Amino acid sequence: MFMVLKMRKKSKTNHSTINLPPGPWKLPIIGNMHQFLGSLHHRALRDLSKKHGPLMHLRLGEVSTIVISSPEPSILATKILSYGSTSIAFAPYGNYWRQLRKICSLELLCLKRVSSLIKRIASKAGSPVSLTEEVSSTISGIISRAAFGKKCKEQETFISVAKEAIEMGGGFNIADVFPSFQLLHLISGVRTKLERLHREADRIMENIINEHKAKAKTKAGEAARVEDFVVVLLKFQEHGDSEFSSTTDNIKAVILDIFSAGSETSATTVNWAMSEMIKHPRGMKAAQDEVREVLDRKGELHPPGPLLLPRECSESCVINGYEIPIKTKVLVNVWAKGRDPKYWSEPERFDPERFLDSSIDYKGTNWDYLPFGAGRRICTGIAFGLINVEPPLALFLYHFDWKLPSGMRHEELDMTEFFGVAVRRKHDLNLIPILCRCVEGIFPSLGWAWDRY
Repeated sequence: MFMVLKMRKKSKTNHSTINLPPGPWKLPIIGNMHQFLGSLHHRALRDLSKKHGPLMHLRLGEVSTIVISSPEPSILATKILSYGSTSIAFAPYGNYWRQLRKICSLELLCLKRVSSLIKRIASKAGSPVSLTEEVSSTISGIISRAAFGKKCKEQETFISVAKEAIEMGGGFNIADVFPSFQLLHLISGVRTKLERLHREADRIMENIINEHKAKAKTKAGEAARVEDFVVVLLKFQEHGDSEFSSTTDNIKAVILDIFSAGSETSATTVNWAMSEMIKHPRGMKAAQDEVREVLDRKGELHPPGPLLLPRECSESCVINGYEIPIKTKVLVNVWAKGRDPKYWSEPERFDPERFLDSSIDYKGTNWDYLPFGAGRRICTGIAFGLINVEPPLALFLYHFDWKLPSGMRHEELDMTEFFGVAVRRKHDLNLIPILCRCVEGIFPSLGWAWDRY
């Protein structure tokens, strides 16, 4: 009864005279939450936008939300897991965020990891392999070396925590849509689980940071240490801008950002790309022919994050004549943008060739294709993400032919999605690699790709 009275009071005082964008009818207390039952959230939002328009107002519990699903021009998990929203992804715009973005322009590569992946798959040629597991392990190893300078002792535990954090950070938890009802947080168990994940990640990162600090105090360690992310952030903490103070918790928040965002999105992109090509052999053959020709001579369908990270309006504004109040949550459905027939010909068809003669790129200047977001909050890891995706994918096509196990036909491949911050395959991608190019001499053949970065 208390909840009903409180929600009625809010509904009478909030937005009573504001010209909000159109949206579906809201139920008492839960608002529009019932319209996501049994559906993947990005698909449900797309279906609602078809009826109510590309700029749509929803109420998720007590949270007023604007959803953008057209190119026409913080949740509980972020507060706990990102150390009070101090990570690069969730920090509010300002001097602190600008400094973090500047630091995160650092690019650290590890080509040996990619080579090891190809050789490992080649050793299993002719037998089914879980490409999902192989890719995830390799990319996590690359990011671990970039972040820590070496393989972390508890890398697998840390990666597991980061993956859980991604699933919890997908939003739409009861604690996200009813932030003022603390009792619901307790009953749902969300806060307890998030705090457990936070403690585990914090313990591992604390050990890593202390180890880096100890090495920095010795002359031998100072001379030999690799410029990994922890080293860079510690240097900034010690010698950075006097107007901007960086704490150990800030460093931990950025490290968790790198793992939770970088590993899952890159692995998801590779897996969906391979899935689409296996399901469409003509596309696979064309890609293999082109890659092999280039190397011998020296994804609009599955954006890894279907919804850009939710943002909050720092001030009131007007879009297309509709008033957007301050503190309103804004969701951009990039998945829906990529499947809008108004802007794409046959949007549901896998057709990489549509980009061959197109000026559209992924850098945030084309509003109908925003895999990394746009504006000053565009993803800072674009270059690092491409490094994790393009070389492994190119080498998969160059060195191997691929087929499905157990005589499965390509049209039978299950393409079911699993929703989170990154929408990955619900089931692992299991394929049989057929070796058709020697795996020796990988480094020279890949030089052209690395020169791009």
